[in-house]
Amino acid sequence: MVRLVIYLLGVALAASGLAWLADRPGTLQIAWQGYDIETSVFRAAVLLALAIAIAVFLWSICRAIWNSPAAVGERIVMRRKRRGLDALSSGMIAVGAGDKALATRYALQARKSLPHEPLTHLLRAQAAQLSGDRATARRIYEAMLTSPETEQLGLRGLFLEAEREGAPDAAQQFAGRAMKANPKLGWSCEALFDLQCRGKDWDGALESLAHAKRSGHHDKTSSDRKRAILLAAKAQDLEEAETDTALSCAVEAHTLAPELVPAAAVAGRILASRGQTGKAAKIVQKTYTKSPHPDLATAYAHARVGDSARDRLDRIRQLAALNPHSIESPIAVATTAIEARLFDDARMALEPLLANRLTQRVATLMARIEAGENGDKGKVREWLARAVTAARDPVWIADGVISDQWEPISPVDGRLDAYQWRVPVEARDQARADIVSNRLEELLALGQRDETAKTVVADEGRQSHVDDADMVTSDTTSTRSAADQADMALPLGRERGQVSDNPSNLDRGPATTREPRGDKTSRDQPAAARLIPRDDQSAVITTRGPGSRVQAGPSQAAIASSTRGTSEPAPSKVAVNGKLDSKLFVAPRAPDDPGPDDIDDGSPAPVPLRPYRASK
Repeated sequence: MVRLVIYLLGVALAASGLAWLADRPGTLQIAWQGYDIETSVFRAAVLLALAIAIAVFLWSICRAIWNSPAAVGERIVMRRKRRGLDALSSGMIAVGAGDKALATRYALQARKSLPHEPLTHLLRAQAAQLSGDRATARRIYEAMLTSPETEQLGLRGLFLEAEREGAPDAAQQFAGRAMKANPKLGWSCEALFDLQCRGKDWDGALESLAHAKRSGHHDKTSSDRKRAILLAAKAQDLEEAETDTALSCAVEAHTLAPELVPAAAVAGRILASRGQTGKAAKIVQKTYTKSPHPDLATAYAHARVGDSARDRLDRIRQLAALNPHSIESPIAVATTAIEARLFDDARMALEPLLANRLTQRVATLMARIEAGENGDKGKVREWLARAVTAARDPVWIADGVISDQWEPISPVDGRLDAYQWRVPVEARDQARADIVSNRLEELLALGQRDETAKTVVADEGRQSHVDDADMVTSDTTSTRSAADQADMALPLGRERGQVSDNPSNLDRGPATTREPRGDKTSRDQPAAARLIPRDDQSAVITTRGPGSRVQAGPSQAAIASSTRGTSEPAPSKVAVNGKLDSKLFVAPRAPDDPGPDDIDDGSPAPVPLRPYRASK
């Protein structure tokens, strides 16, 4: 619009000038070199304007002819540049879509059209990565380092390549160089910080965190939390070697994050070892109020060196009063009470948890109470069995991995501050299940070492007729002697009175129970356990007692044999020293014989056996 107005104004001025000259006629005479030219002023002005226009036109033609080669070359360059930009655009789209063939083709086109363009190098490198040619990609990124314009792009690409190849040292070197080249880069600060945390370089991670905070990459809250985690990790590593440094780091971490359990525990232990009970108690109390934990209870109980078990119990009760609604408080009180052998106080502390909040630790503590107070092995086993199926207690867990102690980084991805004290949601891993089972078996084996060894006397079948009672009595005595020898060969720690369901296990030696002999003769004492024959000539032991297991009943052949009422007694097969002895006999038992139930030998009630009677 402005240009149009200017053009119209110019035309109006030219018309006005010409009109002004036309209204004022005059004569213009020129005499030069014998020529005499005379004309009007108006005509002279028009001719002058026309001459100027022709001169300008001729100058434009000459200039165009002079600049035509450059113009042609520039047009060719622009056309090539346009093709290169189209190839770059299409190549980036192909890389994003994952089409490696198309990306490689466009990368070649872009290299021909725009060989020195930074985006061309990037497209070539990404196309090589997509094709799996990592050597070419690294070579392209290294070539970018020579130019200041592409140096940061090359460092970023080399860093990613180093991470893909699992070279943390090289990746850390590229990230540090990128941070020095441009301190405002966010990725370099974050990458260097993560790599230093994975390598447990706590000092370097603290410096990188401070640099990121100064550059504005972290806010104050997240920065303080991360700094507290790093200081707690450093204090935990230096607790044994450099106590002064560990104490300063732990105290600073506690100041930044009072709810951080490891920092308070380390500070409490070091201060307690130095006799600064008040400071240790203050730190532990502040953290226990926010995050109750067994490590804090242990540190608080031993805050004063030389206290007795009852003094520690009083201190734990004071600590538990700060957070009475947490399950850690009664557990800590019960644990300390058991150490002081105040089992009633321990039982009273755990009583509110037995109904609806029973966990594995609570059940284990109840087993310790029963073992220490009454020595009741049955109740101990009951609580240990309940501990296996009880609800789980909180543990240090990160990304599904359970750890016995707190760690600053995740073992899966190296993420900082990943461990949390909480109840795991997923099922317990097989390793922890095996540990619990092994501990339960050890406790059961230790509890049964004090039991008296008992002998199993086996009877292969019911005998309907006995001719010689004296011979049978002597055979019974021989059977018991052989069984006594078999019991002496029983391995230590094996659960006595427990019989395998597999008859082939008889070759390993009998798992027997010996009944104490009373005042009556062996003729009045029927067998406490019987061997029921099978078709394959093996024997199955049935014992009486609460811990014994009864094998399935006799085979069809044995039942048919007993039904026919054979007159000759069948030889018994008794396991003696890992072998079956078929030369021994046992005393018969009539169907109306009450057996040993009238003998008060202190043994539990017998397990009822399957009826095995001969048909009339």
